[in-house]
Amino acid sequence: MTLTEQKESITNENVMILTGNHAAAHAFRQARVGVISAYPITPQSPVVEKIADFIAQGILNARFVKVESEHSAMAVLCAASATGSRVGTATSAHGLELMYEMLPWASGNRLPIVLNLATRSLGAPWSVWTDHQDFVTIRDVGWIQLFCENNQEIYDTNLQAFKVAEDSRVLLPIVCAYDGYILSHTAMPVKLESQEKIDTFIPPLKHHINLSDISTVKGIDPVTTPHIVKRDEGVAPGYFEYRYALQKAMENSISIIREVHDDFSKKFGRSYGNGIYKAIQADDAETIIFGMGSVASQSRVALEKLRSEGLKVGLMSLKLFRPFPAEELREFFKDKENIIIFDRDIGYGYEGVLSYELKAALYGLKNRPNIKGFIVGLGGRDVKTEHIINGVYKALDDFKKKIFTNKTEFLGLRLDELEDYDEETFFKGG
Repeated sequence: MTLTEQKESITNENVMILTGNHAAAHAFRQARVGVISAYPITPQSPVVEKIADFIAQGILNARFVKVESEHSAMAVLCAASATGSRVGTATSAHGLELMYEMLPWASGNRLPIVLNLATRSLGAPWSVWTDHQDFVTIRDVGWIQLFCENNQEIYDTNLQAFKVAEDSRVLLPIVCAYDGYILSHTAMPVKLESQEKIDTFIPPLKHHINLSDISTVKGIDPVTTPHIVKRDEGVAPGYFEYRYALQKAMENSISIIREVHDDFSKKFGRSYGNGIYKAIQADDAETIIFGMGSVASQSRVALEKLRSEGLKVGLMSLKLFRPFPAEELREFFKDKENIIIFDRDIGYGYEGVLSYELKAALYGLKNRPNIKGFIVGLGGRDVKTEHIINGVYKALDDFKKKIFTNKTEFLGLRLDELEDYDEETFFKGG
């Protein structure tokens, strides 16, 4: 295909066979991102490689800034965003961890950055396979966090993310996450919308800082005192007030996320539940399976089997993880009897993160459902349909026996295959 033909093929509405990484790259292209800075890390590298290719071929008019680390990449994006550019990047696992220092700088300055995260396990020991540990470790840095189940959803969610992040009622950075390899490297049909339609959906960026306007002297990241400071030119908020404003923006973003999702659905004919969660066969369900990403996808298969065996089981696939949509979840679960949670992560020293997040969210319910959590699929180990089914039956049996615990159980461990396994001294390291 010639360059001209390639340009024509991706400027008209069409369906392409794309990996999840390339679906994200096309969304960046059509969102007209102006600055991209990144450092390669498996399994996200093809996202920024494809974007670099778009720029090199003249398909995307943007600046790609090459840096020596993910920390520097986020620093570049913070600066570029503050000067009024639409910006974005992608990373995985330890790349995200290396960015960690800069993540609260981005949210604290209310910079609408969009980051794609191809999820990957954290070392040590070293792993390049997927779980959700990297995603959940940044839950307290002030970023909105969304999770996708398929490649079309990756494309669509990125387009919505730019509109949400740049909304004057939000102005916060956003993570769009999807399972490494399971989606990042798997090809699926993805409908790309016409550039004209995308341009009508995502308005031009109107940044609240815009340091490129040199007619007015501005500064960001001042040393902020614990107290409100009164000056001749006005009143400066204290640190506490800034944190309150960030918290309120996070809370208020839920309605904006739903609003943008509904607008997208109306314009393009695709929806993902209510933009907050996706409920499957839940109306008559007594028991709900709760999970994110690949775990929710696998649970869809288990759901059919459980239904055929006479169990009234439904599924909730959580799309919005931060801000955690507690009010929406309380409303959904208020009449349900049982919730069985499958975490692809660990809140070390306690239980699965989704388990304790949901338990906290439902604390105020008058009639709280029975809740049991399981940890599955760490380090890329397959999450099998049988794991979901066995977990459901195990949980229902525990509920029947009135066994309740804050300890999540592990499904899919193969300890019986290890020699000289000792529960007390097992794997001290090395």
